[in-house]
Amino acid sequence: MKSLTIIDTFGFLFRSYYALPPLKSKKGFPTGLLTGFMNFISNIGKDFQTDYLVFAFDSKGDTFRNEIYKEYKAHRAEVPQDLLRQLPIAINWVEKMGFKTAAKVGFEADDIIASIAYAAAKEGYIVRIVSHDKDLYQLIDDDKIFLFDPIKKTVINEAQCIDKYGIEPKYFTEYQSLLGDSTDNIPGVKGVGEKTAKELIMQYKTIDNVFANIDTIEKPRWKKLLEEGKEMAYISKKLVTLAKDAYDFVDIHEYSLPSENPILKISDELEEYDLNAIIKRVHNNGLNFKTQTPVSKNSVDYEYILLNDKESLFKVISSIPSNSVVSLDTETTSLDSQTAKIVGFSFCFNSTTAYYVPIAHTYLGAPVQISIDDAKEAVNRLSNFKLIFQNFKYDYEIIKNNLGISLKLYADTMVMSWLFNPSESSSLDFMAQKLFNHQMITYSDTVKKDETFANVDILQACKYASEDALMTYKLYYKLLELLNVQDQKLMELAYSLEFPFIYILLEMEKNGIKIDTKFLKELEIKSTAKLKELTQEIYLSAGVEFNINSPKQLANILFEHLQLKSLKKTKSGFSTNEQVLHELINEHEIIAKILEYREVHKLHSTYIIPLYNYAIQNKDNRIHTSFLQTGTATGRLSSKNPNLQNIPVRSELGREIRQAFIAQEGHVLVSIDYSQIELRLLAHFSKDESLVNAFNEDKDIHLQTAIKLFGTEDAHSKRDIAKTINFGLIYGMGPKKLSQTLEIEYKVAKKYIDDYFKLFPTVKNYLKSIEDEAQNNHFVKTLLERRRYFDFNSANPMQKAGYLREAVNSVFQGSAADLIKLAMVKIYDKYKDTKDCKMLLQIHDELVFEVKEDMALEISQDIVYIMENIYKLSIPLKAKMHISKKWSELK
Repeated sequence: MKSLTIIDTFGFLFRSYYALPPLKSKKGFPTGLLTGFMNFISNIGKDFQTDYLVFAFDSKGDTFRNEIYKEYKAHRAEVPQDLLRQLPIAINWVEKMGFKTAAKVGFEADDIIASIAYAAAKEGYIVRIVSHDKDLYQLIDDDKIFLFDPIKKTVINEAQCIDKYGIEPKYFTEYQSLLGDSTDNIPGVKGVGEKTAKELIMQYKTIDNVFANIDTIEKPRWKKLLEEGKEMAYISKKLVTLAKDAYDFVDIHEYSLPSENPILKISDELEEYDLNAIIKRVHNNGLNFKTQTPVSKNSVDYEYILLNDKESLFKVISSIPSNSVVSLDTETTSLDSQTAKIVGFSFCFNSTTAYYVPIAHTYLGAPVQISIDDAKEAVNRLSNFKLIFQNFKYDYEIIKNNLGISLKLYADTMVMSWLFNPSESSSLDFMAQKLFNHQMITYSDTVKKDETFANVDILQACKYASEDALMTYKLYYKLLELLNVQDQKLMELAYSLEFPFIYILLEMEKNGIKIDTKFLKELEIKSTAKLKELTQEIYLSAGVEFNINSPKQLANILFEHLQLKSLKKTKSGFSTNEQVLHELINEHEIIAKILEYREVHKLHSTYIIPLYNYAIQNKDNRIHTSFLQTGTATGRLSSKNPNLQNIPVRSELGREIRQAFIAQEGHVLVSIDYSQIELRLLAHFSKDESLVNAFNEDKDIHLQTAIKLFGTEDAHSKRDIAKTINFGLIYGMGPKKLSQTLEIEYKVAKKYIDDYFKLFPTVKNYLKSIEDEAQNNHFVKTLLERRRYFDFNSANPMQKAGYLREAVNSVFQGSAADLIKLAMVKIYDKYKDTKDCKMLLQIHDELVFEVKEDMALEISQDIVYIMENIYKLSIPLKAKMHISKKWSELK
């Protein structure tokens, strides 16, 4: 299992300063902090192994906590001058060595750490946080997240937390809420010390529970302190609870270790501060993680030219040979393409020289720049060439919104990088390092915290922006070469499908989907009432009140108070996860109520409230999600801000959420989805006679499978079992998973699968051939021959088994993604110039449109025809259509 290491940068550097004696260089400059820092860097790989690493930083200015409590961190002690002198040097070295950093305005480093840690753990990474700060103890999860003390070189896990404080990590914020923190000026409950806070939390677990049971507290002094300090306890909880949503999306691949030896990249500066022992150690022993000797920055001379007068700008553009490939990149005030203002743009048409055109740098003393009218003219002239971009979708929207020009795409290097290896990062920084051993100038080195690109000095901006354009240009030609070596069909696919597909995403994002905000608000009220109702029912069933959201308290109620038989134990106690509860569903009436409570709580907090907040931000109450073309390794689209691909459908409340998605007046929503697309692909690829015949004769495939497995008499009653097996095998389902899904014994599930493969030997052989191809070639191909790679050489047995499941899954999911993309391109080309039909959403195998009501049937039938005839398989493709005013009624 791969691991990510997150450095609590300031906390670590401060501790390094105090851990070592007051060392000085020969010139008298303090070096204790720098020495500790570089010792740590040189021991990465020795003290711990890691696949990814990132340094988390605080941002300047106030955070959301200052809005909660103005006195937050108001009385911090002065930092020693010797420490302050070393701090900026160490921070500068982090970036010069090629390590990645993370920070965000309005959040502290601890919030950044929490957000990245939770995102990484959710994706299955082991997360190590280099810090001994107790504020981070709340993140500890023994199986996923732990702390590492770099001075003592020890791991801090759940056991250490309990041993030191007597409190489990998951209750640590409750403990801090009562105790407070004088260092950060967090008030807590006045008069409550460590012992009192510990005893209260050990007994009641949460401050909600403390105050709910305050009348049962025997010690009058404790009761009085709590009554007087209740407000401050809740304020303190808000202050100590770390934000886990600083980022909408975290790409762990961005945090790869430097490919060049990081210490040798700053060897001159290390010598300047007399840290020669560090350099000597690296020369003698190398590093403990694989690197290359850094390539001299001067080995290639790049020329970055500022064009801030009209005459020079148009002279350069006039010199570009006709039919040239030109890379274009914009610099802006924000990552939000809908609100960002253009500051300048860069372009490049050879491999050594790039140009920057400033438009709107606003700092005091900024020189005269190119006018907006001349900028428009310049971009219009550049549009006559073959324009290439890194992330065309963003630059298109910036140019369109700011200059009123609709750009034409020749190539997008981000998409090409994704086609080259969809499992790796497609960022320009990553690819420049990977393919050219070139470390890009970082954004954080260029733009100061709490400022925008408009504040950047024009000469510095020229270097940063021009480098982006030049590396995009070089990357295009390098990827063109590499993709053609891999398979010439990949570039054909890029030009015929993936590049045109970007325009479709732009259109769908612009269209958005309308929300009935009144209905959603009513649903919020309804779900709140339902939660209260379920809470009371659960209390009644238990015979006692407790925190339903606390797994520890719930375990106590179920397995001690109600004496139910425990089925699974973890390091922190008896498990109350969903699987355990489902297995206990017939043991007590409380179980069904708890499951329902959890579902309603999730829908309320994850969907109802966030969707309402997104909708009211827009005057026409339309939600405009962002689609990510390169966000998955299989080729499926993903979406964010908000994610509209996971709107639930199984529960009643989940379906009600979809009821809030509506068509505008005079229109209807149309849903068209492929029927059993993965199974049809299985029939096509495997050429299994039974499957092919069933689909060609338009028979019920699940019933046909049931007939073969169970006989004609039992087929109808066991159709659902056959359906589960049919789909499950495509996704690598084994006997254990099948037994859990169908709630049957393992040996029965195993027999079902064995019988299936005996009856469908061609299917078994085909699925085995995918696994063999993956292991032999280290990649598999989709229908349109996109590739997904797997690193079997460095994988352990568990990872290899996972790779084999993913390989099979990738062939079917990836091929389904190919088909629906082909259909979307053809549908878009046909309807892009009309207002009668707007494509709104793609949810895997389903497309959602907004269509004029009087043309709905005609257009729907046409789209069905396109989807069913987009590609010739050995069996027919089938698409089903549904028409309604609301999304909830489309299926």
